[in-house]
Amino acid sequence: MKILVQKFGGTSVSTPERRNLVVEKVIKSIKDGYHPVVVVSAMGRKGEPYATDTLLSLISNDFKKDNLLSTDLLMSCGEIITSVVLSDDFFKKGYECVPLTGGQAGIVTDNNYNNASVLKVEGEKIIEILNQGKIPVIAGFQGMSEEGYVTTLGRGGSDVTAALLGVALKAEEIDIYTDVDGIMTADPRIVSEACLIDNMSYNEVFQFADQGAKVIHPRAVEIAMAANIPIMIKNTMSNCQGTLINNLGHHNNNIVTGITHLTNRVQINVKLDDNNENKSYDDLLDILADNCISIDLINVFPKEKIFTIDSKDHNKLMNIMETLNLKYTFIDDCSKISIIGSRIRGVPGVMAKILRTLNNEKIEVLQTADSHTTIWCLVKTPDIYKAINVLHKTFLIE
Repeated sequence: MKILVQKFGGTSVSTPERRNLVVEKVIKSIKDGYHPVVVVSAMGRKGEPYATDTLLSLISNDFKKDNLLSTDLLMSCGEIITSVVLSDDFFKKGYECVPLTGGQAGIVTDNNYNNASVLKVEGEKIIEILNQGKIPVIAGFQGMSEEGYVTTLGRGGSDVTAALLGVALKAEEIDIYTDVDGIMTADPRIVSEACLIDNMSYNEVFQFADQGAKVIHPRAVEIAMAANIPIMIKNTMSNCQGTLINNLGHHNNNIVTGITHLTNRVQINVKLDDNNENKSYDDLLDILADNCISIDLINVFPKEKIFTIDSKDHNKLMNIMETLNLKYTFIDDCSKISIIGSRIRGVPGVMAKILRTLNNEKIEVLQTADSHTTIWCLVKTPDIYKAINVLHKTFLIE
């Protein structure tokens, strides 16, 4: 049995016209010889009646905070509604579907409400439905605890649902349908010359997803990569070929595959000379971790620690530093550029070329870091658009 998991995001199912396009995509997969397993998100975005954020607006913030079990039950409703409505759309075309909650589809989680971890996926019921010639339409983003309570998997969890089911069912491929043609070499709203990437490696797309490109959830990439199941990113509203994600990656001669970025960064600098008698200096990174402050671009020197944080955590960090009597300096309104490519590894001079390119445009680089597939540069946010465009031209156009 050739199983194909097809996940459709909120914009793909938001209107009857778009849902008809979804139906056409699924029917085509049947004609191509696949047994489709459909995963859906809630319809639309905030303000539309069945979107997750709209449902959450029905209850108070205090209730959300103190009643996570109840909040999960409410948040699960949007996807359930979509699964039934889409099943009706298939019914009108003569195809029989079985709408399922995540729990009914066999996704068993712990009881960490709002951000549950999956313990196991039992795919027998889905296989049974497929053997009956029916289409399972599964509510994404959710599962069920071993105690029988509805749980949710964290924002973007419908991608995770698709990946989990793809692995459990040994699918041929996992198709993630959205409202863009695939993954681009840069954000087309910033770089007019950005173009579609036809093929990427798992590691590259994980970096894209983790560093600001919101095309697919990073956890979904990890799950598919562990089982070596290809992922396709496609556009529901077009017949564009999309972006294939597998363990091979792209086949052109570019060292760089693409560029993405994160805004709202704050650079923190803590010097030993300013905190020489303070024992908390050596324990600072552990203290921040204990207080759930995520740090990035970490450079630790004998007499200095430099790192970045999200701007939303800056007030919390200031309170901690004041309590510990640690002195520090900071630069706010920063952005992190990620230059991503599996071929960067082992190629000399890439960092030098990046710095020279930015320096020629009088763009100050506040900090750098690198890995096997990514080079990061921290710049001031007012320079971000100019920096991305000049780097894109240097590495992906010329």
